[in-house]
Amino acid sequence: MSTLVLELRQGDLMVVNGAPIRFRNRARIELTAKARFLFGKQLMTPETASSPARRIYFALQTAYIGDEDEREAGLTVARRLIGDFQSATTSTLARDLLDRALAAAEADECYQALKLVRRVMRHEEVVLGIAPATGGVTED
Repeated sequence: MSTLVLELRQGDLMVVNGAPIRFRNRARIELTAKARFLFGKQLMTPETASSPARRIYFALQTAYIGDEDEREAGLTVARRLIGDFQSATTSTLARDLLDRALAAAEADECYQALKLVRRVMRHEEVVLGIAPATGGVTED
């Protein structure tokens, strides 16, 4: 069995299997079992989901780390938002990335889907001339 060791700073937030955990002091943790988790700048808040690609990321984030009901609802919302985005964009790159992200999410590979949508977010920021998301979501 492989393990994952994470270094987290005081104040960092981590969501594991739908449960938010805030670290009161610096910690080094070891995950020894499969878990659905995001932490730190990978997490997007509802307030920062302020563009079409960011809303897709937030929906897929919910599909990844939410409880069972939230995961299904998140995937349903993501499907709709991806369809809307693909209808509105002229970017073949964005459409392709979103096709791949949706396929990954539907195969229960939501972390991979989030990585693909982060690329769409960066593309959207350049094309629309909007500032990068603050307070979360960076490339890992």
